[in-house]
Amino acid sequence: MKLITAIIQPQKLNEVQEALSAIGVKGVTVTDAVGFGSQKGHTEHYRGAEYEVKFLAKKKLQIAVSDGLCEKTVETLMQSAKTGNIGDGKIFVQGIESAVRIRTGERGDDAL
Repeated sequence: MKLITAIIQPQKLNEVQEALSAIGVKGVTVTDAVGFGSQKGHTEHYRGAEYEVKFLAKKKLQIAVSDGLCEKTVETLMQSAKTGNIGDGKIFVQGIESAVRIRTGERGDDAL
């Protein structure tokens, strides 16, 4: 089993969710996140005052999948989250030692 963490542009969330559902991903946890990377923020104007936005809004997705679905999930994330502009995000893949569904007690891939 693998845990895929993806940091994406907020406006791509619906497109990513639809693409993941289409390949059989059964669940995604989404969290609001802020951060900076290559973009390093930007300057905005509000009521005549200029201020610097150092942390940009992102969405953090966490997806637990079986080993067999991992690469397809990563490819789908790359295709559906890509805008072609700086700040599209990152994908991280980690191993999962075990998983348990609280309601039924199922373990391993069955818990996903």
